[in-house]
Amino acid sequence: MRHSHAVSKNLPYSMLLGALLCIAFSTIADARDKSLREPVPGDDFVIREEMIPMRDGVKLYTIIMVPKNSDGHLPIMMTRTPYDAGGILAGPASTKLGVNVGTRFLGNDYIYVSQDIRGRFKSEGDYVMFRHPIGPLNDSDTDHTTDTWDTIEWLINNVDSNGRVGVWGTSYPGWLTLAALKDPHPALAAAVPFNPVVDVWKADDWFHWGAFRGAFAFGFIYSMQSRTDEFTRYPYEKFDFYQLMMEYGALGSALNDQLDERHEMWTRIVENPAYGPEWQAIAADQWFDSPSRLVPTLHVHGFWDQEDIYGSPAVYAALEKHDRKNDTNFFVAGPWYHGQHFATGDHLGDIDFDESTSVRFREDVLKPFLRRYLHGEDAPAIAPVTVFETGVNRWREFEKWPPAGDTVRLYLQADGKLSFDRPKGEESATHYVSDPANPVPYAPRPNLAVNYDVDVTVDAWRTWLVTDQRFADHRPDVVNWISEPLQEPLTIRGGLTAHVFAETTGTDADWVVKLIDVFPDPAPGLVQSGYQFMVSGDIFRGRYREDYENPQPIEPDVVLEYTIPLPHANHTIAKGHRLMVQIQSTWFPLYDRNPQTYVESIMFAPEEAYQAQTHSIHHDRKNATYIEFRVDASQ
Repeated sequence: MRHSHAVSKNLPYSMLLGALLCIAFSTIADARDKSLREPVPGDDFVIREEMIPMRDGVKLYTIIMVPKNSDGHLPIMMTRTPYDAGGILAGPASTKLGVNVGTRFLGNDYIYVSQDIRGRFKSEGDYVMFRHPIGPLNDSDTDHTTDTWDTIEWLINNVDSNGRVGVWGTSYPGWLTLAALKDPHPALAAAVPFNPVVDVWKADDWFHWGAFRGAFAFGFIYSMQSRTDEFTRYPYEKFDFYQLMMEYGALGSALNDQLDERHEMWTRIVENPAYGPEWQAIAADQWFDSPSRLVPTLHVHGFWDQEDIYGSPAVYAALEKHDRKNDTNFFVAGPWYHGQHFATGDHLGDIDFDESTSVRFREDVLKPFLRRYLHGEDAPAIAPVTVFETGVNRWREFEKWPPAGDTVRLYLQADGKLSFDRPKGEESATHYVSDPANPVPYAPRPNLAVNYDVDVTVDAWRTWLVTDQRFADHRPDVVNWISEPLQEPLTIRGGLTAHVFAETTGTDADWVVKLIDVFPDPAPGLVQSGYQFMVSGDIFRGRYREDYENPQPIEPDVVLEYTIPLPHANHTIAKGHRLMVQIQSTWFPLYDRNPQTYVESIMFAPEEAYQAQTHSIHHDRKNATYIEFRVDASQ
């Protein structure tokens, strides 16, 4: 019998119901018969601990927290997690239910349920990191969809409630939330996937369009699969990952010996670098071609989610096709890092938003959504789409995402400029040498390993996507094009696509494309004077130009077009600001180095394969490189 060994989540942040790893490290469950918490007279809730049986006899540890004022008419909010269900009480110790679970904004009229998934912490069964759904890669009778169904069935029959259940979760638990929607139980009345992992190859977690997030993957897999009842931090010999990963070389060759049979997720990754069945089967946006029922769902996205920037817009789009009345499938996006919707949200790095965006989201969007669908209240319906517009710092509501608008093309020009006019010249290109021995860092060095006991490492990881890009633009292997100052504001809404016409002297290459808002110098704030703010950017591995499933060598010294999806944005570039496009071919050590000579698997590339190559970005009439995006001139 084969199971999925798929998507995972790097060390998550301040998020609800036990997804916070830095707290979970100190709340290890050491025995199934140990009480979660001693009751005290002032408690306004009662705790039940149950082992809920699944259809195959495996029992899952489940915590049920019921307000003492419950009259049998309260809805249930459930999360399923690999991060220790006991984390539901990982916040400040309190006699108040809302303080313990961090939900005071919702009121004291929900029953909260937290469950360890199979094989994790106090639950029985074998842990498989993101188990495949029942099908060709899982010939058992159980998966996360059936486990959720069986759990809801038990809860409805064994817990006094109003018969309505909501499921929510962030990141990996967000993926588990989507699994509940695949075949929803009749009592499932609402779902909120926050920053869910959706497709780990296209642009969540393990890969971004074929480029491997090796250091990210290794640390997380070691922490999750070394022991199933606790998190185990790997003892790195160096804290500067840039230097460490350079010494490691090809990551499959270097790291395989540091893991063993317990870490089967790592084996699955290094054996499946292309977009094959292993990754397609657990891509949640591909589960909803013919949904049996649409559950009211609020998709929550962060525009600068450093871990799962692909997922929410993709699965929203998949379900939106079936929401014919536009009243069941909802999308909300804020200016947030991964999980920041449960923080304050007043700033991200050096960028301020003039309000606590996360608080506003929780009060004005999340709370009324849950009350409407779980309490059955006649609360005003939220807008189909609620998104924060950076640059002008305001919330906007739309009927769909992205909203209607004009599509424009921003062209690279021969003189290092940018224009919305197609180039007219002949045979124009910008050349640079990319050397794997001197890769461009993804953020200013040192690139420290994320340690959740050390705030500086967590802050750097959360904010790298909005870091001032001036740290890189002076390098000879980073090439820039810049516009004149804008005469009018320009608002970008939705996903972007780069069409890069490039050639290389090698037989493989990565392409990193960034669209940047360049602040004027001087600006009102000293820190932001001249700031290069990355609105959207991503990486693409050239061997997958024609087929994600079947990599091919790049023909050297031939101009080829690379179509590169870039993350969604909702950003206004102000009058007087300039647009910039940066292109480079390494983003290290977050992404592994492409040797730039074609080998069957970069995971095991020999040292001699890593060679400097000359890359050329074309910008002429015939081969015009451009970024395409939707603009809104209505303001």
